[in-house]
Amino acid sequence: MRLNHLGAAALALCWTQLGWSATLPTDLKWESNDTDPVYADPAAQRGGTFRTFMTSFPLTLRNYGPDANGAFAGYMRENRLPLLASHPDTGNPIPMLANQWAFGADHKTMYFRINPKARWSDGVPVSADDFLFTLKMLRSKQINAPWYNNYYSTQIVDVIKFDDHTLAITSGSEKSREDLLDSLPFSPEPSHAITLDDSWVREYNWKVLPVTGPYQLTEVKKGKSVTFSRIPDWWGNNERYFQHRFNPDRIQIKVLRDLNIAWQHFLRGELDTFGLVIPNWWHDKTKTPEFDKGYIDRIWFYTQTPQSPTGLYLNIDDPLLSDLNARLGIQYALNIDKMLSTLLRGDYQRLNNYGSGQGDFTNNALKARPFAPKIARDYFAKAGFTQAGPDGILQDAKGRPLSLSVIYTTSEHSQRLTMLREEAKKAGLNLDLNLMDASAGFKAMLEKKHQSAWMAWSTGRYPAYWEYFHKVNAHKPQTNNIMNIDDDVITALVEQYDKEFDFAKKAELSRQIQARLYEIASFVPTYQVPYTREGAWRWIKLPKGIATAKSEVLYWPLDGFNSGYSYGGLFWIDKTVKQETLDAIKQGTRFPPVNIRDTRYLQP
Repeated sequence: MRLNHLGAAALALCWTQLGWSATLPTDLKWESNDTDPVYADPAAQRGGTFRTFMTSFPLTLRNYGPDANGAFAGYMRENRLPLLASHPDTGNPIPMLANQWAFGADHKTMYFRINPKARWSDGVPVSADDFLFTLKMLRSKQINAPWYNNYYSTQIVDVIKFDDHTLAITSGSEKSREDLLDSLPFSPEPSHAITLDDSWVREYNWKVLPVTGPYQLTEVKKGKSVTFSRIPDWWGNNERYFQHRFNPDRIQIKVLRDLNIAWQHFLRGELDTFGLVIPNWWHDKTKTPEFDKGYIDRIWFYTQTPQSPTGLYLNIDDPLLSDLNARLGIQYALNIDKMLSTLLRGDYQRLNNYGSGQGDFTNNALKARPFAPKIARDYFAKAGFTQAGPDGILQDAKGRPLSLSVIYTTSEHSQRLTMLREEAKKAGLNLDLNLMDASAGFKAMLEKKHQSAWMAWSTGRYPAYWEYFHKVNAHKPQTNNIMNIDDDVITALVEQYDKEFDFAKKAELSRQIQARLYEIASFVPTYQVPYTREGAWRWIKLPKGIATAKSEVLYWPLDGFNSGYSYGGLFWIDKTVKQETLDAIKQGTRFPPVNIRDTRYLQP
């Protein structure tokens, strides 16, 4: 077809028949970023198997639909790169699947040029068709994912293809550039590898699909382990912000349901790294020959990351918790400060509200309600619990005890919750503690089958509220509004927040949302941890700078973009040092212990 010989009308018709649009604006100012500093280490070595663990086996390999939002989802989703991410030190957008981008004059649309090198792991080029298909898929009822159905209908309203490598994505409302960068450059699904029909949830539960990231899932041993293998000649190897990253050839993730058993695997050298944020693990459990003889390094690294809203989430649909007085009573009945100062050694900081470490978006005027048994009892009385039973627990007029069921998924938290339960008795409240497998527990939360949940959400550069607080996500399963908040005031504020163009006004709306959530009293804030602490066998090496300001963990093998930033995949395995260490263990020789406490990013 010789387009230069066609008239304008015929040209437009041809483009339409091809599924393209001829309306790409001519005044776009295309941007890229190949000047921000790289943060990987050129000394990094490729090869070896990185061995880590998870406490429960995933319920699905799907990225969407029932049971697809558990802890394992990070491994799956971060191998599906988005169009853009943010530099962990400068905050600027950096290329991922797209190598150029532009902003529309309507303040709602972004334009992207896909890197021509970008490939799916089966060799098929990434194209604009993948994004068209993904929008269709995420709007489809066949994936059984109401949150995605809603979000990709109301918040992302259009994807336009101009040619195989050029597309536009449009927001449902005008937004600032920061908001557009944060919300529009989503990750595609492989349109050539998915058949979308009524059996999709079942048929794709364990199906391995092509990916755009550096690792492909290659082995699944049900209930035991999963293994990812690095893609040979991965298309991103030589791209500026991917160089010298994602270094192991394999990532093996074992299922070890008990942390203490996992710890023994680690001390035997069967796992390469272990998180040590929990105080007694850092202070006590590391007093072993493996650490004393310098075989395992200890690193305490402060970060500048937004803090996850960690706390007790109350399900307002529950008959007891539908009463604001009962919720306020629970706020005053939990002795969080004692838990922090005793069991947690003062290492953690008290979280005051939903959202911390996000600058002007955080309402610093809000302070967590203190432990006050007398105040708690006053509120419980207003909720109808006026008489103490023989065990000291308050009862209502029908003799029903004041009891709150708490789902949690980490056995190490049992001691914390047990202390809170004993202290809560002083306020006449019983806590019924229910430790569950991580996958089953999170499933119960998403299905809204919990009374309360002890957990934390991950967070990004700026607060996200719609999925957690908007009433459209209440009273239905498989949404993140696990507190079932159905409040007109907070819904209106969330809608204004999502539409607000001015960043200063948006920050003010964020503070108002947090204030209203404080009034609703459905979230009991507990603590924040502005650092990571980890142990690693000395053959696991980090760059000279250790990590970035936004590194949530030191030894995350993938990109990290789920936090909004591209910070992971920086470590590598030094085979020479590994052999040297194994020889030293056999010979009984030692190395100087490594104990690092890096405060360069410590925030006042």
